[in-house]
Amino acid sequence: QVQLVESGGGLVQTGGSLRLSCAASGIIFRGSTEAWYRQAPGKQREFVAQITSGGSTTYADSVKGRFTISRDNAKNLVDLQMNSLRPEDTAVYYCYARIGAGYWGQGTQVTVSS
Repeated sequence: QVQLVESGGGLVQTGGSLRLSCAASGIIFRGSTEAWYRQAPGKQREFVAQITSGGSTTYADSVKGRFTISRDNAKNLVDLQMNSLRPEDTAVYYCYARIGAGYWGQGTQVTVSS
């Protein structure tokens, strides 16, 4: 059974930093593409960042230069380092893994106060 468990969310002031982690189990992690998405209240879920099995990264324009996605294949972890946070980054952040099928985590809340 595939499980993705996010952690690291919380409340932070504008300009602050948070680091989200996603622990994966039940998949061949090193072969997967991992991504982070987010969903703000009243809005659709949107792409944030992705890292392929080979380590190539892609970012949404809104987070480029502020967020960094990374993975540790030995620990089955994918992290999202978020710096220079803004109130518009407030959302539930979801981990997503794709290896054949796609799998979602349960989400972690990030709130940025102004």
